[in-house]
Amino acid sequence: MPLRSLFVDFNSYFASVEQHLQPRLRGKPVAVVPVLADTTCCIAASYEAKRFGVKTGTRVGDAKKLCPGLKIIEARPSLYVEYHRKLVDMVESCMHVSRVLSIDEMDCELTGRWQKREEALALARQIKESISKQIGPALRCSIGIAPNTFLAKTASDMQKPDGLVVIEEKDLPDCLYRLELRDFCGIGENMERRLREHGICTVKDMCTASRNALHAAWGSIEGERMYELLRGRVVPDRETEHRSVGHSHVLPPEERNNADAFAVLNRLLQKAAMRLRKMEYLAGGLSLTVKYSGDKRWNDEIHITETDDSLELLRLMKQLWEKRGRPSAAPIAVGVVLSRLVHRGNFTPSLFVKAAGRKNSLNKAVDSLNEKFGKNAVYFGGAHEALESAPLRIAFNRIPDLETEGD
Repeated sequence: MPLRSLFVDFNSYFASVEQHLQPRLRGKPVAVVPVLADTTCCIAASYEAKRFGVKTGTRVGDAKKLCPGLKIIEARPSLYVEYHRKLVDMVESCMHVSRVLSIDEMDCELTGRWQKREEALALARQIKESISKQIGPALRCSIGIAPNTFLAKTASDMQKPDGLVVIEEKDLPDCLYRLELRDFCGIGENMERRLREHGICTVKDMCTASRNALHAAWGSIEGERMYELLRGRVVPDRETEHRSVGHSHVLPPEERNNADAFAVLNRLLQKAAMRLRKMEYLAGGLSLTVKYSGDKRWNDEIHITETDDSLELLRLMKQLWEKRGRPSAAPIAVGVVLSRLVHRGNFTPSLFVKAAGRKNSLNKAVDSLNEKFGKNAVYFGGAHEALESAPLRIAFNRIPDLETEGD
């Protein structure tokens, strides 16, 4: 079985970009946060900070207690996207990047002579050296090499930071036994609980389980896919569907009031609607979430006639917002999600063609002006008080489109 995948995982990516751009941070514990507030959470931590127990999701106030010398840096998402593109180009100069899986992960297909162990290792070292010399030594990566992407990703996590691990067919499955179930992509807290309920408590249990046993544990064909992947076989990717589009934002202390929270939601919804139109989808559902101090939360959802019209979505959002009552606690985070998506090509439009046509023309004009002259060149007035709020955010599994979502 040949080596088919070389997987590149950039270590503590957001924090590493900051250490690259700010030499004073190199060798220091760094946490990247969405806003400068002790009540928010770290979205990235350098390896120096991780040694103190600071990790993604750690509350900032707790992180400061764990690591008194921690450097708190407010995130700069547009720069992380810019460096992501540079790093993709850098890897591409060494070998073809088959797929970009997230802001800090990419997969390269090994072919021909590169499928041999020594050749693949030489290629991995070339990638590391090129990044260090041409971009900077602060941006380190771990590389995994294996017969399929799943195992190559697993290998990239087995030695960090700056690791290089090869898994060959002869190493399987013994080389996996030292891992925990949740070290594997696709196994989270709920899935681990399901596996344990089926008597699969260790990685060895999972690797030696039958195909039928894994199917039963997963309750679907996903168990059979796992059976194949653990043995190094290539399994075709599942077709992905867009199920929702959304944005969320942690409010800075000065915006923790109902008026500013609603203005931020207004801006988030306008950004989501613009993304929806660029994807050529319509939404049949709208949901709002508000997190309040004291761990209180409000959320509600409505089903709507499929639309991508900003004005209609804003009208519906106002209706939903007014249903929440008047909680006394201060809002500290808000979120909006457009769901029940249907591709425009699969949708039968309304009989009111003229009205729909006018709305489409307005939305296209707004999108075009914003793309040409920059975000907030044209916007609907409800977002006016939040133009400097809700900046670009990055989810690790999606690279934002700066032309649509940039600030």
